[in-house]
Amino acid sequence: MKQARYILIGGFLGAGKTTAILELARRLQAEGKKVGLITNDQSFDLVDTARARASGFEVEEISGGCFCCKFDSLVQASRVLDRASAPEILIAEPVGSCTDLVATVAYPLRQLYGDQYRVSPVSVVVDPRRCAGILGLEPKRRFSDKVIYVYRKQLEEAEIIAVNKIDGVTAQAREELRAALGKEFPEAEILDVSCLTGEGLDEWFGRILTGELGRRRSMEIDYDEYAEGESRLGWLNVRGSLAASADFDGNELLEDLVRAIGEMLAAAGVEIAHLKATLSPAEGPEVASVSLTRTGESPQLTHRIHSPLDRGELMINLRAEAEPDRLEETVLSALAGREDFRFETRHVAAFRPGRPCPTHRMASAEE
Repeated sequence: MKQARYILIGGFLGAGKTTAILELARRLQAEGKKVGLITNDQSFDLVDTARARASGFEVEEISGGCFCCKFDSLVQASRVLDRASAPEILIAEPVGSCTDLVATVAYPLRQLYGDQYRVSPVSVVVDPRRCAGILGLEPKRRFSDKVIYVYRKQLEEAEIIAVNKIDGVTAQAREELRAALGKEFPEAEILDVSCLTGEGLDEWFGRILTGELGRRRSMEIDYDEYAEGESRLGWLNVRGSLAASADFDGNELLEDLVRAIGEMLAAAGVEIAHLKATLSPAEGPEVASVSLTRTGESPQLTHRIHSPLDRGELMINLRAEAEPDRLEETVLSALAGREDFRFETRHVAAFRPGRPCPTHRMASAEE
């Protein structure tokens, strides 16, 4: 049986993992390769899944926990994709607050299912501005120390650190960040990339499409501290129907809504990890998608609807260091306060992630 290549692309919330994965999938599809995507979230109604499906890819979503805690579901999702389209390449995107992927996902995949999959080196994508703040290179607003523990552990286990969004920082900032990462995480290969301009993507994608998962010993990690860091993040998923009395530009409306929510959170002193929203017309495959990756920054339109609409399905995913109830109150208040549309809530999930309990944990590549 021919082995499929298995690619894990991790990284903190808002680093640009989904955009990178979709770009890789598009390139592979253009080459005639069959690709399957697996998304992951602590809950369901995932914006990333909507974006991937709107782009025309075969997608399976694993909800209710990280890949490490839902390893059997990850394997089952891979089999579903295999039966549906027999992909040559599977690309999996773990939850952005998850770490310890090498020991709990990559090594078990290779050890238990090595006859079916060739596992690529594990990549961790970082936002250069957020990473610079975490490493103390600039006085940016920061998360608490417990959340930073999870962030740094992601970097520690990375075989490849892909510094994304380099088009938005100076050459000097890039060099300073590369030097800091190289000093603190010397075992990682550090690559500068931009999913917007395409810079560095050929090298990174080539590396993960031809390389093999390494064999170094798994990192040490304190699961009590990991669990506390992850639990500091509030999780909010909102889904419902949106309707207006006249046709409107869905792209402008979605950008304006995300901007307003971001401004409300900034005024309350909340540090945003990632705020994402999609708007889908009642009919047709198109979707508008907007992303805001840090407090104080502007939202970015990542997918566009090309025709006006008067109603649609709205989905919002918000991850931030704040009480979940506070996030819910802010978002629902922003929706209720609009005069240009009516919003009918269908589902709300506001919570903190539970303690990570991995199905497997392999301390070395040889277990």
